[in-house]
Amino acid sequence: NGLICQDNMRADIKVAFFVRVNNAEEDVLRVAQSVGCDRASSEAEIRNLFDAKFSEALKTVGKRFEFTQLYEDRDKFRDEILKVIGTDLNGFVLDDAAIDYLEQTPLESLDPDNILDAEGIKKITDLTAQQAKLANNIQRDKEKVIKQQDVEAREAILELERQLAETEAKQKREVDTVQAREQAEALRVKEEQRQKAEQARIAAEEEIQVAAQNQERQVLVAQRNKERTDGVELERVERERMLEQIERERVTELKAIEKDKAVEVQKKEIQDVIRERVAVEKTVVEEQQRIKDTEEFATADRKKQVTVTLAEAQAQEKLIQKVKDAEAQKQAVQLEADEKAYAVLRAAEAERQAAEMHAEERVIGAEAEETASEKEAAAKKMIADAVAKEAAAQGLGEAEVLRAKGEADARAITQKAEAMKLFEEAGQGHEEFKLKLQKDLDVELAEIDVQRRIAEQQATVVGEALRSAKIDIVGGETEFFDRITNAITTGKVVDRTVGNSEVLEDVKDTFFNGDPEYFKSQMGTWLSDFGVKSEDLKNLSVSALLAKLIGKAKGEDRQRLVGLLGAAERFGLADAKAVEVIKKLG
Repeated sequence: NGLICQDNMRADIKVAFFVRVNNAEEDVLRVAQSVGCDRASSEAEIRNLFDAKFSEALKTVGKRFEFTQLYEDRDKFRDEILKVIGTDLNGFVLDDAAIDYLEQTPLESLDPDNILDAEGIKKITDLTAQQAKLANNIQRDKEKVIKQQDVEAREAILELERQLAETEAKQKREVDTVQAREQAEALRVKEEQRQKAEQARIAAEEEIQVAAQNQERQVLVAQRNKERTDGVELERVERERMLEQIERERVTELKAIEKDKAVEVQKKEIQDVIRERVAVEKTVVEEQQRIKDTEEFATADRKKQVTVTLAEAQAQEKLIQKVKDAEAQKQAVQLEADEKAYAVLRAAEAERQAAEMHAEERVIGAEAEETASEKEAAAKKMIADAVAKEAAAQGLGEAEVLRAKGEADARAITQKAEAMKLFEEAGQGHEEFKLKLQKDLDVELAEIDVQRRIAEQQATVVGEALRSAKIDIVGGETEFFDRITNAITTGKVVDRTVGNSEVLEDVKDTFFNGDPEYFKSQMGTWLSDFGVKSEDLKNLSVSALLAKLIGKAKGEDRQRLVGLLGAAERFGLADAKAVEVIKKLG
């Protein structure tokens, strides 16, 4: 029937109440006893149980508020309802209440004969029609006022219609303007979005093209790296194959040497007879050969110096271009340096094995020659006295040549070191390696040419000296001649080299201090540290001994030994007996 408010206006209201059983044993028992479990679990039964109580509470509280206050003070209205009802409902608890619907009761639903509704109608009429001119002066002068009101109402309506038409026209213009502006703005935004989309598409295509080019570049780099790696691997396989072939040849050669050794032992007595017969002729042949050797050595040294100078000049010419291209070729040089370093290591290993085989050959040959050398000692002494004077003059000239060569080598090394400071570590190592290879190649070619000419001269000298002698020559090719001349030439070369070489003098002073007793003590300690026995000194050449020491040394000692080996090769001491050189140094 609606809720009567304090101002007698009726309101249609719908309130939801939230009821639960209190979580206490006593309250649960009360509900079970008074209501029953089935009824307490049924919403309809609970609604019937509390409907009258809640309705009365709403009417009581609603009478305390005017209709407008119900809207303005909804929270207060709800709190008053909860206060009137209370929270204790015979075991049930009222948690909250919510106003779901609140609206004025329609005028046609009110009863004009009801006092309360009449008051409500009056207030509604007064409020809605501005009291309808106090109910058209409370029905007094009803017709006049109504007519006047009708005229005024019509005028007002017409005015309102005019204003409405004007407002609608104005609104239509504004709407059209706004629509046009919005359409223009929409077109502008659409065009901007299209431009952004086009720019994004172009940027995406550019990125795709750049990525494709980068991918192609990476594929090309990977292919080149693979080709380079395959080349290194093929080179490694080839070197291993060569090492295996060298090993097989070494074994074969060792077997042949063993066979020759047995034959040589049987022929030693025949060689002793030969040496006695050709004692006088040998002196002449050895003297002539020594002179030719000296000339050939000087020629070879000059050619070597020219070759080194040309190599250094070429290196200087390439230096400027190398500096310009160094940054661009940094990675390529690094990779090439790594490959060269690997090749150098493999080559060094092959050279080491070859040196070991060469040393073994020397040891075997030395054992075969040891007995013959003892018998030749007396002849060497006489020959040495005969050639001493001429050797002194010849040695002075050779000393000047060697000293000039040493100074030139020092200047070349200094200039090359200053030039190499401009390169990075990888490029420097690579350039030094190339220069060393070129220099070694030129030196080897010069030495081969010298050996060829020496062999030709050997044939001529031996033929002239022994033309009328009846001698059975044992040994192949130049072996016989070498054995005749090596004893004297080796001793002379060692004497001249040690006496005239500043490098070896420095080595002597550094390692042995110039004191015989200190030399013996230092040499014994040095060889003992590297595990070299005294028997090895009798059988090893200088190059074999230094190679053995290099293989065991480390750090600064290894660098010194490598430098010493290079000096021995430059001054022709690599194949000399180690014990003879050490005696000269001592």
